[in-house]
Amino acid sequence: MSEFRVERDSMGDVQVPADAYYGAQTQRAVENFPISGWELPPDLIHAMGRVKYACGVANRDLGKLTGTGKNPLNDEQVDAMLQACQEVAGGELDDQFPIDVFQTGSGTSSNMNVNEVISNKAIELLGGDRFSPDKPVHPNDHVNMGQSTNDTFPTAIHVAVAMAIHNDLIPALQRFADELNAKAQAWDKIIKIGRTHLADATPLRLGQEFGGFARQLEMSVGRAQRALEAVLELPVGGTAVGSGINTHPEFGARVAAVLADVTGVPFVEAVNHFEANAQRDGLVECHGQLRAVASTLFNVSNNIRWLGSGPRCGFYEIKLPDRQPGSSIMPGKVNPVMCESMMQVCARVMGNDGGIAMSGATGGQFQLNIMMPMMGQTTLESIMLLANSSNAFVEFALIDTEANEVACEAAVEKSLSMVTSLNPHIGYEKASALAKEAFKTGKTIRELCTEQNILPEETLKEALDPMSMTEPQA
Repeated sequence: MSEFRVERDSMGDVQVPADAYYGAQTQRAVENFPISGWELPPDLIHAMGRVKYACGVANRDLGKLTGTGKNPLNDEQVDAMLQACQEVAGGELDDQFPIDVFQTGSGTSSNMNVNEVISNKAIELLGGDRFSPDKPVHPNDHVNMGQSTNDTFPTAIHVAVAMAIHNDLIPALQRFADELNAKAQAWDKIIKIGRTHLADATPLRLGQEFGGFARQLEMSVGRAQRALEAVLELPVGGTAVGSGINTHPEFGARVAAVLADVTGVPFVEAVNHFEANAQRDGLVECHGQLRAVASTLFNVSNNIRWLGSGPRCGFYEIKLPDRQPGSSIMPGKVNPVMCESMMQVCARVMGNDGGIAMSGATGGQFQLNIMMPMMGQTTLESIMLLANSSNAFVEFALIDTEANEVACEAAVEKSLSMVTSLNPHIGYEKASALAKEAFKTGKTIRELCTEQNILPEETLKEALDPMSMTEPQA
């Protein structure tokens, strides 16, 4: 068998790898875009398979595929086409999508790639010759019926992004929040010193500090949910420019209903197809929420990194688990590698957001945004990085992190900010003078107060009780 076969499209003959399910238009795109070597993410390809399946079901139910138009299909052919769509959606044909991310800005190359693969796979399922130039299940006339790349490709992006947030990111963030809450409860009685401006502040409990982190993650779950909601409207049904030319008036709503049913995500038809085709504002909003999640994760992981610094010359108020040797030259050194990994992930996601925002603002002219493949790939990358990093951080760092109660409590008595609770008794100015004297002499606030008989013993004991400083006082 030859290494290649000849396929034909509207521009002429093209040599295609002999055993490929794709055809001429895919091969032209492979040759035109030797840019990055990055193919579209599998999640996006699978979503395109789901969209094609939903479109096929809608066209079948509307009588379009088996009607009186050009080259109607019989029921067996329709079933084969739908099965081929499901195989794409299920990842069974992942090696048939070789086109670079940096391709035509609408995603037409990848849309035709999917159409060609489904067409040829359906023909094969029917026992036909998928290499024949005659296509009884045609990539344009049947697989792409009632569609344009301009509405189905962004629909696939929305489906892929929403599913990734629903199935991967939200559970990962919720797990992170739950583990932080567990630490907060376990460490609720451990008193430590606060550090506003990285300077000594009044006491708080380690559990309170981690409770604050937990709330940050709970709010991140909400932001991820809002990111999902930003992409629930689907452009499908708008076809080329939003007018819905060459498709049935019910098509968009029917496709959205099928997709909602097969994914469990409540997709709906776009309110305005001209907006939905032309602009990617929903995707920009979605990624903006992801950027906010990344900002939170960077902050939490960096704070945990600081709290675990040491073991002798840092704070060392928590003990992070040892994951790997930390230096090629310093024996015994161990670094907070999971924190550092998460911080790099978050920096990447925040950088990605700049590309998404620019693509949304400048890539949409009139009836089409021409930055969609990159926007889809980048958004899915951000979701994957945030979800995977969150799971890894919980699994390899947070679960086995321990409180260093001795270090926490040792810093409290030394803190000059212990003087704050004396304000109601001696006033701000005198308390400030005590703090300065304590720093100069190296003594604690309690020692100076006792030496100078600042307050009666019982009053002083009550005023300098660290636990009472961690809650409001009547």
